[in-house]
Order: sequence, then structure tokens, then C-alpha cells
Amino acid sequence: MPLYEYRCHNCKAAFEVLQNLGQTADGLSCPECGDIDVEKQFSTFASTGSSTSSASFGGSAGCGGGSGFS
Repeated sequence: MPLYEYRCHNCKAAFEVLQNLGQTADGLSCPECGDIDVEKQFSTFASTGSSTSSASFGGSAGCGGGSGFS
């Protein structure tokens, strides 16, 4: 089950919820103020789908500035 981050529109608190894929914010409320006006936040770790940009695994970019995979 993925972990999603939500933000409350009322008090701006951020909180995390374990949810099934595709589940909506219906029935969720802010743990700080109790408001039900919450919005799922975008996270690159939780997103799905294809990317339009190409990834580069070689060269000197990335951690340590190495030359890619050995």
C-alpha cells in the first residue's frame, strides 16, 4: 500500500496516509484541525506513468561525479 501526503487547505498542515492505489481523499480529515478540505500532494516517489524526459545513466552527473556504472 503506497504512502500519500496530503495538505489541509484550512491550517496548511501536511500529513501522510496509507492508501490503496487510486483511492481518493473522500472520508479523510486533517489530524490537526479536523477539516475535510484536504488535497493530495504531488510526489515523484508516488507518481506513476511514463516520463517524457530521457534519463542519462552515464557521464559525470549524479552522486560522486563518477563515470556511470562499472
